[in-house]
Amino acid sequence: MNLMEYQGKELFKRAGIPVPRSGHAVDAHQVADYIEKTVGEWVVKAQVLMGGRGKAGKIKFANTADEGRSVATDILATPMPPNRQNPKGEPINSLLVEEKLPIAKEAYCAITIDRTAKKPVIMVSRFGGMDIEEVAEKHPDSIAKFYVDTAIGYSPFIGRELAFESELDAGYRKQLPSIVGALYDLFFRYGAKLVEINPLVLTTDGKVYASDAKVELDDDALFRNPEFAEWQKHLPLDEDEQLASKAGLGIRNFRRFDGNVGTMANGAGLAMATMDAVTNAGGKIANFLDVGGGANAERVRNCYELVVNNTGAKAFFINIFGGITRGDEVAKGIVQAMEETSSRKIPLVIRLTGTNEEEGRRILAKAGMTPVETMDEGAKRAVELAK
Repeated sequence: MNLMEYQGKELFKRAGIPVPRSGHAVDAHQVADYIEKTVGEWVVKAQVLMGGRGKAGKIKFANTADEGRSVATDILATPMPPNRQNPKGEPINSLLVEEKLPIAKEAYCAITIDRTAKKPVIMVSRFGGMDIEEVAEKHPDSIAKFYVDTAIGYSPFIGRELAFESELDAGYRKQLPSIVGALYDLFFRYGAKLVEINPLVLTTDGKVYASDAKVELDDDALFRNPEFAEWQKHLPLDEDEQLASKAGLGIRNFRRFDGNVGTMANGAGLAMATMDAVTNAGGKIANFLDVGGGANAERVRNCYELVVNNTGAKAFFINIFGGITRGDEVAKGIVQAMEETSSRKIPLVIRLTGTNEEEGRRILAKAGMTPVETMDEGAKRAVELAK
């Protein structure tokens, strides 16, 4: 779940990270009203998940209520234009009215997961306000990194070390350790995959602020904070993401294609491998679906109905590797789902392997279903049944 800037900054405030004064608005009248009641100079920003707002003319300045109303109307008049992040563009449904800062310097600070090192990595660069990919290409030596041992956690010396290694302006050095510490706390408290401040601004009077916020939360950790379900309603989800959310999946766990072989697997890697197996067997994929861990009867039924009601699938290949997800529980879920669903019935091809696979196969056999032994065998059979 990617957050809008105003949502990310709300988490920053909770963590104690300094952010400019701001107000969230859904129309030009609210922008004008906020500026009229609040003394200052202001920046009006489109709230979208895409980057490139400045280049697209979706960030504008306003000093009076009338100026605020005018620039807000202009920003809302057209959607964000397409770019490499989103070839379809993105509608603009709200705005952030934020205090204009007297900027002296801009830096970059982020925490994400390095899957090779299997650790969180903190990154700091003196080149803020640029895409990190561009910084990595043009100024690779400017990015200082620290891989955190999660058994030990964060200590202020890490922030000081990163400030010196990245050659940040001296004005940052006193405040950076506490800001990075707050980011690290936020990263784990909310189950984030990425927290990024770009730019991290040093003002002419020596203060440091998070001038932007990019936060990506792990869908599997959203249950910790039920309030995020309400936040998600305000995100620009496409139809597939809305369908996935309604089925109880992560918004990126389902995607439709124009084929006739439906697929479901537990884990994104196995789901993609299942799609490859179907393609190699001469079939055409109807969807990508990662059911996640703990595939109980309700979730299996939801996934079955999601595929058969929203794709052109004529056969459904369920490919489960039992680890956290037990084979017998999945089998019970499949049987129960087929008994309870009111959707059209299509042939099922089921592969169960791993934890409790023998018990799972027994349950399926008792219900008149014959599971396959291998993924390639299952893909081949599903392709034949879909013809």
